[in-house]
Amino acid sequence: MKIEIIDEQNYLSKEAMTIVGDVVELTAKHLGLKEDTEVDITIVDNPTIHQLNQEYRGIDRATDVLSFAMMDEVEGDFLSLTQEMMPVVHLGDIIISNDKVIEQAEEYGHSYERELGFLTVHGFLHLNGYDHQTPEESAEMFGIQEEILTQYGLTR
Repeated sequence: MKIEIIDEQNYLSKEAMTIVGDVVELTAKHLGLKEDTEVDITIVDNPTIHQLNQEYRGIDRATDVLSFAMMDEVEGDFLSLTQEMMPVVHLGDIIISNDKVIEQAEEYGHSYERELGFLTVHGFLHLNGYDHQTPEESAEMFGIQEEILTQYGLTR
């Protein structure tokens, strides 16, 4: 698994960068993803994620995490053919607001590291087709998130 972490403002410590990479690796292993997959994770501030949320989702506010899946439009046999032809499958991009990580960690009464791990896993699951629009989807997605975070030691 290739994980590119883009943190141009240097928000993340070395420990935080390690957490991001590790929880993605754990989640990929849990999902049974092939080694030849990659993801880009960008850490930004609230104004930047607000702009992206407005531009791509039509929502005029900052959010905590955005996921842009590369394979959303690809279906069926074309998806299989595409994966065979491509040496590396780029799952997509995850954008995380560092400001929201700080705010929500305080609001929920847990560590910065726990919130960063949660948002990373959450965004990565979205790239892999998971959602939380129905109670059943929520239970499945949040169950996987808790399992990964507990396994890694990022408990509440």
